[in-house]
Formats: sequence, C-alpha cells, structure tokens
Amino acid sequence: MSEKTDAYPVHLSIDYEEGPRNQLTAVFRLFVAVPIVIVLGLLSGSSVDWQVSPWSLGMASAGMVVLPTVAMMLFRQKYPRWWFDWNLELSRFAMRVAVYLMLLRDEYPSTDEEQSVHLDITYPDVARELGSGMPLVKWLLAIPHLFVLAFLGIAVFFCVVASWFTILFTGRQPNSLAEFLVGYLRWEIRVMAYAFLLTTDVYPPFSLD
Repeated sequence: MSEKTDAYPVHLSIDYEEGPRNQLTAVFRLFVAVPIVIVLGLLSGSSVDWQVSPWSLGMASAGMVVLPTVAMMLFRQKYPRWWFDWNLELSRFAMRVAVYLMLLRDEYPSTDEEQSVHLDITYPDVARELGSGMPLVKWLLAIPHLFVLAFLGIAVFFCVVASWFTILFTGRQPNSLAEFLVGYLRWEIRVMAYAFLLTTDVYPPFSLD
C-alpha cells in the first residue's frame, strides 16, 4: 500500500490485508493487544498514556532519544548512529502496534521483525544536511501539523470503528478506510521525524500521500 518514493526522507508502506480477516481477534482487538501495548510502554519508559496520538508514537515518544540529540547537534554537529537506530527501531515497533490497533493487519505485532509494516528513515549527514539551530525551533514550526493531526485523529477514530463493524460483518476492511488510516500514520511519522527525531530539515507536506 503506497509505493516508496524519494520525495521525502521518511517512507512508510503497509501491505494491504487481501484475504478474509480474522473476525475473532478483530472483535477483541483492544483486549488482545494489551500485552504488546504494555511491552511498548515498558520500552518507552512511559505509562499507557497516549498524549500525541492514540495510535502509535504518542506513547513511544517518551522513549525516544530527543534532548541529548538536540545537544549533540548544537554543540558537536553529530547524531550518534546508535541513538538514531534506537529511535528508528522504537518507531517501527510502535508503528506495528498502531497498525494492529487500527485493524490494518491481523498478525500480532513483533518486537523485532518487520512483518508487513515497512518504515524507513534516512540517516542524516548533520553537518551538511541539518541547520545547526533548527532543533530549537522545529517543535514550534510543527505546531500547524499537530493541530491538523489532532483533528484528523477524530476522523481516524470513526474510521477504526467503521472498520471494526465491516470486518465483523463482511470479514474485510474497505480499501478506502485502510488508505486513509495509512495516510494518517504516514503524515504523523513525517512530523515526528522532522520535529522530534530530528532526522531532516525538509518541512513535512500537508498530505496523506
């Protein structure tokens, strides 16, 4: 679902579930997901308290290496690779959990395998690609996106509810609903990469594509 392009240094694609869906796990998805949500909360060092997004990175963001990265960029013009790798892998794990909660896939989220959720973020050359003072203002520049995502999150909730009913009665999730949900996640991770993971200075597009 959605081809990878070079238009933006953050790429997210999710394989569409073609066959009949597992109606039993879909019906009880919130309860079935509790163990993996707890694992994600323990990894991120946060309680189960979704603040940024009720679906993915809101909880995981507490475990991201952000403030030390800001300091390193400001004073050393450096983004330690292992910090980047941690942020990327935690984002991937959080995205798999989000995809499961949003009924986009039926396989239980893995803590380490990619499965059907493909997230790639380009490792930045800090000295050549990132402005030295940008980490201090990116969160402010991202505020318009956060407002839009907050309103889109309401639509996402109703799309997930609609998906729940359609999977329950037809065994499938409409492609149009799936495309919107994936677009929301793509928008969200681009904003996260720009404002909090600090991997790019390219301003995120206001787009679900």
